[in-house]
Amino acid sequence: MKNIAIFASGSGSNAEQIIRYFQQTKTACVKFIITDNKQAGVINRAKKLGVPSFYFSKEDLANTESVIEFLQQNNIALIVLAGYLKKIPSVLIDTFPNSIINIHPALLPDFGGKGMYGIHVHEAVLKAQRKQSGISIHYVNTNFDEGEIVFQATCNVEKSDTPQLLAARVLELEHAHYPTIIDKVLKSTN
Repeated sequence: MKNIAIFASGSGSNAEQIIRYFQQTKTACVKFIITDNKQAGVINRAKKLGVPSFYFSKEDLANTESVIEFLQQNNIALIVLAGYLKKIPSVLIDTFPNSIINIHPALLPDFGGKGMYGIHVHEAVLKAQRKQSGISIHYVNTNFDEGEIVFQATCNVEKSDTPQLLAARVLELEHAHYPTIIDKVLKSTN
């Protein structure tokens, strides 16, 4: 069974979906959550599901030596970013090539890059008067949201949409697809 580490900083709804999925399928195991936020809601969600969380400071994550050692000691096959907003250091990407994936709440390459996260993305989609939005699951490289796209799913943008309404529909896509795409990525790396 392959081990997954989830990097998360926020409420953790995607992390919860991923944990639940792999607890049922048993094709992989979410070994732990790594967070840079001691107050992150993901910590409580993971605890309720029996998954430990570990805090690493910004300095630890920037220097990465202790993080890399921790990941390697736990035989992590895939790092999954789920609401983790910091840029991943290149040394971590080099140590885990094609083994770090992220989900973005828009159809990349549009509406990606530094500062394009959360509600900011949905505001930009509405301002651009796009007819569709969606999600992009991609490998992580040294540039924000520029790694190879693994999967995209779309939803319509309605004339009556607010950023919050669009965000809710996009989040439904994230929950529906992220766990299954993670599973496919793991199976393709046998």
